[in-house]
Amino acid sequence: MTSIDYGDIARLGVLLPSGNSVAEAELYGMLPAGVALNVTRLRLTGSSETELMGMLDSLEDAASLLADARPDRIAFHCTAVSTFAPHLAPAIKARIETASNLPAFSTADAIVAALTTLNARKVMLVTPYIEAVHAREISFLDSIGAKAVSGGWLDVATNAEMARIAPETIRDLVRVCAIGVRADVCFISCTAIRSAGLIAPLEAELGMPVITSNQVMLWHGLRLMGVGGAVAGYGRLFGEG
Repeated sequence: MTSIDYGDIARLGVLLPSGNSVAEAELYGMLPAGVALNVTRLRLTGSSETELMGMLDSLEDAASLLADARPDRIAFHCTAVSTFAPHLAPAIKARIETASNLPAFSTADAIVAALTTLNARKVMLVTPYIEAVHAREISFLDSIGAKAVSGGWLDVATNAEMARIAPETIRDLVRVCAIGVRADVCFISCTAIRSAGLIAPLEAELGMPVITSNQVMLWHGLRLMGVGGAVAGYGRLFGEG
């Protein structure tokens, strides 16, 4: 008989950008047994300020739809939007919780938790973003007491294009950014790129923790839901309590 994992231990509700075709595959690959996802989308395909902020227009409606499935928590899972400005992540969390009557968090909250747990203040930041989005993420790191000591971006604007970036392209950019740099962590940011498979080999190569947006969100969500046990093969972070 085929075994189907319905998430009898825990279920995480996830709000994703509508154009993201990568996050679910990576998240399911990292899920421990007994945990499942319930996913709803919000309109976002591009990277302009109007498009990014427009993702929040239907936030309450989407959160309410997810609440019908009664997940244990709801994650707003978009790095570029949740780190757009320091005040935004708390506002997003509050709006979701009011609409759903369920506890919530954002990718930005998970980033803060991961950097704190790893005691990482010097960050090598690699993104697929256009320059303006990459720069805003540097400002977000500054606001939480971290500093981007090195980094680079690929100048890609849409989720569809981001999904087509070869992992080797991301790996090569990381290698360039690591030359002569002393950092506490390498952060490969963005939920829409194929980065999960790079975590373990790059940690071995660089000698430092490597975190990604999908990895930190799931790690943080599992911790908040009280789900223990490390997920093998996806980095040092999952070994942290």
